[in-house]
Amino acid sequence: MSKAERREERLGFLFISPWLIGLVIFAVFPIAASLIISFMKWDIYQSPSWVGLDNFKHLFHDKLFYKSLRVTLVYSAFAIPLGLIFGLALSLMLNLNIRGINTYRTLFYLPSVISGVAIAMVWKWIFNSDYGLLNYLLSLIGIHGPKWLEDPNWILTTYIIMSLWSIGGSAIIFLGGLQNIPGHLYEAAKIDGARLLQRFSRITLPLLTPTLFFQLLMGIIGSFQVFTSAFIMNGRGGSSSGGGPNNEGLFYMLYLYQKAFKTFDMGYASAMAWVGGIISFILAIVVYKSQGKWVFYDAEDNNGKGKTA
Repeated sequence: MSKAERREERLGFLFISPWLIGLVIFAVFPIAASLIISFMKWDIYQSPSWVGLDNFKHLFHDKLFYKSLRVTLVYSAFAIPLGLIFGLALSLMLNLNIRGINTYRTLFYLPSVISGVAIAMVWKWIFNSDYGLLNYLLSLIGIHGPKWLEDPNWILTTYIIMSLWSIGGSAIIFLGGLQNIPGHLYEAAKIDGARLLQRFSRITLPLLTPTLFFQLLMGIIGSFQVFTSAFIMNGRGGSSSGGGPNNEGLFYMLYLYQKAFKTFDMGYASAMAWVGGIISFILAIVVYKSQGKWVFYDAEDNNGKGKTA
């Protein structure tokens, strides 16, 4: 490189150095440290001792580990599809050309930026079986509401319903995908006599599959990070592990937190973190590899990733 090019390179690294330093301190170092700790027995108070694979062996003999994994996977199986469906439906409404539509878009997006703790406190009151808003509204139409957070048969349903609160963020992403669809495609379809449902199934949905693919990947990753709502709404009682009655609200991250900061078994918690990360990575890879069968791209050259619409 010439002297000017080397100077430009140094300046580039200088400008991105704050980000690089932050990446090393807050991401690379904690990840490496957790991997090392996962092979150790450490309770914070005493010096760590090397135990090899004992944490991982114990992990796969822990009934609560399997319980937390089942709760998280069942939650994901319902919350992710419902979030995609309702987010897409909301985006279709927010894409209408009506007066004040920007205000509606802002209002629906706001829940996505509100503190998770505040949202959990509000929903804890809404789902309260004695004086909660939801059971009060149900009583007005003659329905006796269940004990949402006290009945093990309803706890997971409660969290799935609560997950729909933040579909505004998903809807905004879908909205971006909708507005990138060329309008002339709809005009040509109308001329050919295509009805509304046909235009949606033949134009809108196929051209939204890249957005659906992105949202699905983010949903899988996010489902293994559910913690705040479970900790606030059931994390302080209901069972020794803080997962509510019969541990039906024991999410993976909540159990990891209990192991790390309640029993101070940092090695075991680190092993859980790595196993959970590997599971979510495998699920993401499966979805990524499947995109060739259902994701449609409008570009002529998509490098073999997905189909060309």
